[in-house]
Amino acid sequence: MILFVTGLTIAVVFQLAHVVGDCHFPTPDPHSNKIEEEWALHQVHTTANFATKNKIVSWFMGGLNFQVEHHLFPRISHVHYPAISKLVRETCQEFNVKYIEYPTVLSAIAAHVRHLRELGRPEMATSY
Repeated sequence: MILFVTGLTIAVVFQLAHVVGDCHFPTPDPHSNKIEEEWALHQVHTTANFATKNKIVSWFMGGLNFQVEHHLFPRISHVHYPAISKLVRETCQEFNVKYIEYPTVLSAIAAHVRHLRELGRPEMATSY
């Protein structure tokens, strides 16, 4: 049972934090196989937060609902993510960088389902 709960939790975190329509994954340069984007910008563009105001979700997820901050500051304890997220959000606004955050788990699930539906459209299947 513990493995089931742990697996489900990890799956939910990864899906809601990365597989949503607002996250964008750039295509590497075909010659160099490198992404021409700064590391920190790449972390912000490819990651989403969810339910950051919900202390129960934050406790249950071990702070992994603060995925943007987790990616930017992986060695800092998750107990500091709420304070850090304010600074990251302000910095993103200052530099006109989209900071992706869904206010609730349900809104993140809805964004995930919309994205899966979009990926399942026939014209999307041929673009990959």
